Amino acid sequence: MKRPAWRIADPESNGRSAPISPYAPPALPAQAALLLDVDGTLLDIAPRPQDAVAPAGLRDTLLRLSRVLDGALAFISGRPIADIDRLFAPLRLVAAGGHGAEIRSAAGGAIRQHVPALDRALKLQFSRIAALGAGIIVEDKDYSIALHYRLAPELGGAVMNAVVDIAERAGGEALEILPGKSVIEVKPRGFDKGSGLRHLMAQAPFAGRKPVFVGDDITDHAAFRALPEFGGVGFSVGGLVPGASFNFDGPDHVRRWLEHLRRDENGAAPS
Repeated sequence: MKRPAWRIADPESNGRSAPISPYAPPALPAQAALLLDVDGTLLDIAPRPQDAVAPAGLRDTLLRLSRVLDGALAFISGRPIADIDRLFAPLRLVAAGGHGAEIRSAAGGAIRQHVPALDRALKLQFSRIAALGAGIIVEDKDYSIALHYRLAPELGGAVMNAVVDIAERAGGEALEILPGKSVIEVKPRGFDKGSGLRHLMAQAPFAGRKPVFVGDDITDHAAFRALPEFGGVGFSVGGLVPGASFNFDGPDHVRRWLEHLRRDENGAAPS
């Protein structure tokens, strides 16, 4: 029997673990590169994706850590880089956006697109799922489309059924379905946050360093799986996941850790 073109990512169950003490957070290894997911890791998840905000002081913390690491700090996010820039303006740090579909290799530099945007007609089909009920929010991420049901949790099953139905009828395009925290995202296969991490680690100032990746959701698992290729370390948020060595209890805990690194001259080892 022929396998369907779409695939649902394996939502590996997250085993809970004791959070890192805010008074004794992990130090970065020598020659570290710091790679950070955005939503649910750096920023609290908002009811609507457009409502997410960067707390006061976070931009300064990230900028200072980037300087300590000689520029080897980057975002790895499902959001397009332009959306990341909006959240952290005026910062324009190194980033892998759209699950690795686009890369900005230098702070303030040009954005390079590695894959085409998701087909517009296909996006329209998935967007119509919002008609299932109030509270379903469609987020067009250029290279993927996300259907948020945080405001209507009772519709989660119906949203998934509708997504699978459209994916089955999509024809030749190989799709991946990514269930997350009150969201279902759809994107073509062939790129993910792991490929985004590999792109960054292949070029200066990341090449030769040990990546430290922090992420919280199923879409981050691909980045965790890529870490052993570079002798890297993974920290999870909200539950210990395969490939993670430590667990933070939430984004606020991550931000306090980053501020700790910023204040501690020995916390982030420069090159």
